[in-house]
Amino acid sequence: MLDQLDREAFKFKHKLMGHPALSLENLQRVIPSLPQERVMYSKALLQKGDDFEATFKQRPADRTIEQTIESIRVSDGYVMVQGPEVDPSFAPLHRELLADVQTLMRRRGVGTEAIDPQLYLFIASPNAVTPFHIDRYSTFLMQFRGSKEVTVFPQWDERVVPSVSREAYVAYANSRLSWSPEADALGTKFEFAPGEAIHIPFVAGHHVRNGGDDVSISMSIIFNTAQSMAWRRALSFNHASRRVMGRFGIAPSPVGRNPLRDSAKAQIWDAVAKVKSARR
Repeated sequence: MLDQLDREAFKFKHKLMGHPALSLENLQRVIPSLPQERVMYSKALLQKGDDFEATFKQRPADRTIEQTIESIRVSDGYVMVQGPEVDPSFAPLHRELLADVQTLMRRRGVGTEAIDPQLYLFIASPNAVTPFHIDRYSTFLMQFRGSKEVTVFPQWDERVVPSVSREAYVAYANSRLSWSPEADALGTKFEFAPGEAIHIPFVAGHHVRNGGDDVSISMSIIFNTAQSMAWRRALSFNHASRRVMGRFGIAPSPVGRNPLRDSAKAQIWDAVAKVKSARR
């Protein structure tokens, strides 16, 4: 598994089943008490091709978060909570998971401290879909209740996400990715049950469908490493340079193929950022 970190998806067992922070009773207490900007929810079942990030920019006018959680088994509800570790009941859980992640990072040789680590909590109705998307960080996703099918695609496959779309997404210029049912054949499907966890590499495309048997409760810890931050900077460099290079009929080489070239792009992006900061 160590060699697969941020290279390939893999599944394993977690040891957090029965943790009191993740009981439905505690979730019903914690979630409504969190700052509003941390709690996002939808009242409609999503589809694979929907814009996942844009879905949560506007709250439903006819349903509160309390009502969404209470009726989630029989309604089309989807709740996503960013950073529940701000609540004391989740803080020890965050520390334990972060320690495990950093141990794995050290063994893999990608640094000693995770960058910007935080938890994300997901509660969704039976048959709910998380649309196809990529993440700007590395992810470990753990299942606690219900079942789901997680489909993960090769990290840098141009047939799944073209370079120009990946670069714009990481640069926060566009959050909608084109989706084609034909691309499903390129993904690896993981059946996911309580007690299981999966690693989703940085910018690896994925989508999720919950089982119809029960409400799904899952949680992820997201983080960046020095390597993934360098990839982010190289992708941002490519996105910014496309307009200039396009005038001459050329395009930047894709990130993820040549480590030395990616490193050079990341260093240039750092230098440009420092110059801009000095001018302010």
